[in-house]
Amino acid sequence: MKIDILTLFPAMFDGFLTESIIKRAIHNKQVEINIINFRDYSLDPHKKVDDYSYGGGAGMVLMPQPIFDCLDAIKTDDSYVILLSPQGITHTEQMAYTLTKKKHLIFICGHYEGFDERIRSCADLELSIGDYVLTGGELASMVITDSIVRLLDGVITTESHIKDSFHNNLLDYPVYTKPVEFRGMKVPEVLLSGHHKKIEEWRYQEQIKRTKERRPDLLEKR
Repeated sequence: MKIDILTLFPAMFDGFLTESIIKRAIHNKQVEINIINFRDYSLDPHKKVDDYSYGGGAGMVLMPQPIFDCLDAIKTDDSYVILLSPQGITHTEQMAYTLTKKKHLIFICGHYEGFDERIRSCADLELSIGDYVLTGGELASMVITDSIVRLLDGVITTESHIKDSFHNNLLDYPVYTKPVEFRGMKVPEVLLSGHHKKIEEWRYQEQIKRTKERRPDLLEKR
């Protein structure tokens, strides 16, 4: 998979690309991630990418020209363009699985007051990571990219992500490690029993219980 992220602040991605699972996936050529400064495509002598909103209003608006020209330079027939916006549909684990099937993802990170409305015509999909507003789309692009890359074949073990929260619309079950007892809190006896069928049954019931307590809306989807 190839992922291109269009941004005005490429340095924000330095740590994201050079640590942990993302770094390893890039090193193992399981994913190619390019950070593209779309300011480089501005035709303005001063590389300006924003201007005041027609009709007045607070803040600056991203102009269409730099983004359109950038997309013209990098898009192929396999490209799928995602506009990061609080007005988009909310990203989910199911969406992450769907996006793993794309060969080339292009994320457009907004900034300032917003996009010129015509930029929306470039996008195949608008995505949000929640009902709140960030200063730009950079953090959202990292969140969504991470959620996708970890699902690619070989990046992590399949067992690790098929039992994650939100798989089959359930939250994950509780997990424990050493010591068996810590400050009066004990590991449930069933996990020490070695009885795999009972352990699986206990974990499933804990998933139901936890989801019912914390996210009953997920159970409705089942």
